[in-house]
Amino acid sequence: MNAFRKSLLATIAVGFVAGPLFAAVQPSREELRCARRWADARFGQNGGEPPFSFVYAGKPSSGFLKSWNRERSEEKIDRNRRRFTLSYTDPATGLVLRCEGVRYNDYPTVEWTVHLKNTGAVDSPIISDIQALDTTLERDSQGEFTLHHFNGTTVSAEDYRPFETILGPKENKSFISRDGRPCGTSFPYFNLAWPGRGVIIVVGWPGQWAARFERDEGTAMRVAAGLESMRFKLLPGEEVRTPLIVMQFYTGDWIRAQNIWRRWMIAHNVPRPGGKLPPPQMTPCSSHQFAEMINANEENQKLFIDRYLEEGLKLDYWWMDAGWYICGGAWQTTGTWEVDTQRFPRGLRAISDHAHKKGVKIITWFEPERVAPDTWIQKNHPEWLFGIGLYKLLNLGNPDALQWLTDHIDRLITEQGIDLYRQDFNIDPLSHWRSNDSEDRQGITEIKYVTGYLAYWDELRRRHRDMLIDSCASGGHRNDLESMRRAIPLLRSDYIFEPVGQQCHTYGLSFWLPFHGTGVKALDAYGFRSTMCSGIIPCWDVRRTDIDYGLLRRLTTQWREIASNYYGDYYPLTPYSLDNSRWIVWQFDRPEAGRGVVQAFRRADCADDSITVNLRGLDPKASYSLTDVDTDVVRRMNGEELMIKGIEIRLTDKPAAAVITYRGN
Repeated sequence: MNAFRKSLLATIAVGFVAGPLFAAVQPSREELRCARRWADARFGQNGGEPPFSFVYAGKPSSGFLKSWNRERSEEKIDRNRRRFTLSYTDPATGLVLRCEGVRYNDYPTVEWTVHLKNTGAVDSPIISDIQALDTTLERDSQGEFTLHHFNGTTVSAEDYRPFETILGPKENKSFISRDGRPCGTSFPYFNLAWPGRGVIIVVGWPGQWAARFERDEGTAMRVAAGLESMRFKLLPGEEVRTPLIVMQFYTGDWIRAQNIWRRWMIAHNVPRPGGKLPPPQMTPCSSHQFAEMINANEENQKLFIDRYLEEGLKLDYWWMDAGWYICGGAWQTTGTWEVDTQRFPRGLRAISDHAHKKGVKIITWFEPERVAPDTWIQKNHPEWLFGIGLYKLLNLGNPDALQWLTDHIDRLITEQGIDLYRQDFNIDPLSHWRSNDSEDRQGITEIKYVTGYLAYWDELRRRHRDMLIDSCASGGHRNDLESMRRAIPLLRSDYIFEPVGQQCHTYGLSFWLPFHGTGVKALDAYGFRSTMCSGIIPCWDVRRTDIDYGLLRRLTTQWREIASNYYGDYYPLTPYSLDNSRWIVWQFDRPEAGRGVVQAFRRADCADDSITVNLRGLDPKASYSLTDVDTDVVRRMNGEELMIKGIEIRLTDKPAAAVITYRGN
């Protein structure tokens, strides 16, 4: 047995793949009951201490909230969801706290959002230290709490890296988003496990959030999360909201719990334009040939579409990136959202019409929030802008600015024949938000801005019901849950192309998001397969005649044949590692279809030419046919063998990648 195999078995033994290799990825009755009991105890008709807190006029809510007038209502949304509303009213000042939530019947999940409204005739006292989540979780005396947490994006190979932190007595762990973008540095998705059970905790807020996990001396863990720094009065009639909080309860294996989370995401969160889940997307882009779009024109964009199709490389969308608008030759000059008619005399419509005739849709890049000097918005509506430095923010909390933006972008989408709206956000907003607040209104600008941003996307989706939105924000900085309910991340990180980093991005992000994409420039199988996920963005210069188009056709065909599996259950089969001397392997499994795929990578400095991995989630009594997509060699094994004995994957070359599909017989 080689050293790596020994290391892998040791890792499994201490909990890397905790729990049984075969366990139903459907919520158990016990899990559903656990979630229902927890919600009833806090949000029910006779509920106790609610799982949120704040300070009002210098006093903690735990000391006075029970004395406020309490009302509760509940209604059925559909057969799997019930909406509850819990409100508390201060009889002295007229402040109303309204908690709106959803309890799921098909998943052990509960969610809520806290709203605060001043119904009085004068300014409210100061509200501060708002914790949208503030609760204590108890475990048995045996074992310890283990927190599974992940990097956000810093535009590096380390993006979405998983971590495991054991929190012993009096140990704490804190997280905070960076400079106002929710997924920079820290990722607002957590899995807190203890022996036999655990809870997934997610903070949905496309702004500056904070979370902390605090162990006491005994067997309890306090979890608090919400807005990082808020201290404000509310004006008469004014209302604000706090972050969305989601908790999902589970028993047993934390990786099984992640798959229940993925299934909940697919069932209740991933956008469904036209009522359907987004299929896997191949969305080529010419930016890396034209330094973004500043050198693009009608002729060369049509040329690229035609060349891809001539080579038998099917496009789902053609991607027109930054710089198609009037920008003076610098794509960063955002703020004049009109087509540059010097390069596109017939507008983008000429390109979209050309594409549509060939069965190809159009993606177009926008960045409406960041406004450069000497642009249309800056010249015509400086009152809509705020912030410090060269670039300003378009104030989405201003109703006039929000209305103009919605109508203007809606018009462009319609007139130019745009099928997918891509929104970037290349600016850290926190300092801009805070510079706009007075001492007694700290946080108000951020809350109203975030609320406007979400309302903008909601209205675009209402007006264009078949249209997808792509959330970018410098590649992955806005992958929070509120954004992911409205969009998909076609470019999960601006760290692209490099194979090992791409492998690790897929490894980490797949725990949480069932749909994500990245760029591919590689012309070889290892590089291409390192980027395979739900969405791929080829950046090939198809004007070249020296490319092996036969290989690219074969690789993209293989990707299309397996891509539906990315909506399946996800199992890492080796530890996470950026080490170029290691293997990395994972599995996507669709048990209802009896199909799945294993992807394995032998990296450039890896001495071992083979690895044995144990598959997960299979039916131990079923027979499976496994096919290597490169050799078409078929192996037949039963589920118990595949999960207990495992399969050997051998690659004689390095670096190299294997793709093995399987189906139950």
